[in-house]
Amino acid sequence: MLPRVTATEPADERRRATRQGLAVALATSAYGVSFGALAVASGLDVWQTCVLSALMFTGGSQFAFVGVVGAGGVAATPAAIASSALLGVRNAAYAMRMSPVIGRGFWRRAGAAQFTIDESTAVSLAQTDPRARTLGFWVTGIGIYIGWNVSTLLGALAGDVLGDPRQYGLDAAAAAAFLALLWPRLRGRQALAVGAAAAVIATVLTPGLMPGLPVIVAAAVAVAVGWFNWLGRSERPAPEPPDVPEREGLP
Repeated sequence: MLPRVTATEPADERRRATRQGLAVALATSAYGVSFGALAVASGLDVWQTCVLSALMFTGGSQFAFVGVVGAGGVAATPAAIASSALLGVRNAAYAMRMSPVIGRGFWRRAGAAQFTIDESTAVSLAQTDPRARTLGFWVTGIGIYIGWNVSTLLGALAGDVLGDPRQYGLDAAAAAAFLALLWPRLRGRQALAVGAAAAVIATVLTPGLMPGLPVIVAAAVAVAVGWFNWLGRSERPAPEPPDVPEREGLP
């Protein structure tokens, strides 16, 4: 006879996945206020800011875009697009990992593409039950999408009413957001070496190149280091948890 607790474990994990997704969505959405204000300060109007959040919907890429445009104006738009695209490439890797979680079907996968971001992937893969993984992905992705766009609108309206947000220090929002994204990933000597080298290269090239281009050159260095696995040969990645773990009392 199977232990009675095993029948409630999946339901408990699904509830936990829902709570985690909503909590992450609430915390992440708050950054949208800074983005909305910074985008207006960079020269975008409220409508352009909201469209950018609705269509691009990846925080790091959005901050990169408005940061480069704010520093270089319309002439820097190609560099801004290239910089934001480089930061968005990671979502393609997330999509490959999330493909088994999302399941088959063109419309299901097409809808999931817009919500495949850092947070939805992390919450989903933190679960062990397959259905809890799927639930965690959708709750987190949709929750952040709604919250991010609402807070973007609020930030853009506030920036438009208050005037230049730079006087409140919001011009540092992009740098702070990048640092918050980067800091937890600086583990191991390869990541530290790449971060230090990219910072030095960007600092040296910034005075002489158009805004955005130093970021692209620094990213090329990071790609080269990762491609050849310099300084990372002795580092072993942590093993992933199994997709479907064995449960006590089940075959």
